[in-house]
Amino acid sequence: MTEQRQELYMNLIDKLLHCPNGQEPDVLDNHQDLIDAGLIQAMAKVAAYFAHHDNPDASKFLIHVARELTKQLGL
Repeated sequence: MTEQRQELYMNLIDKLLHCPNGQEPDVLDNHQDLIDAGLIQAMAKVAAYFAHHDNPDASKFLIHVARELTKQLGL
């Protein structure tokens, strides 16, 4: 995974964390090109970071989205 792609994943994760509640599917639909195993891996890393840095809600949210994407991708 390239550094540029990793940065794109982080930007998408940031958008998901800051979008209005219920807008997450729209954010993901607008970034279909980034929805892959690499994004799920990046979400897991960020979720772990948040879990260890006093942000359990963000961690749970990212884990939930990552699980849903994993199902959709058949991983």
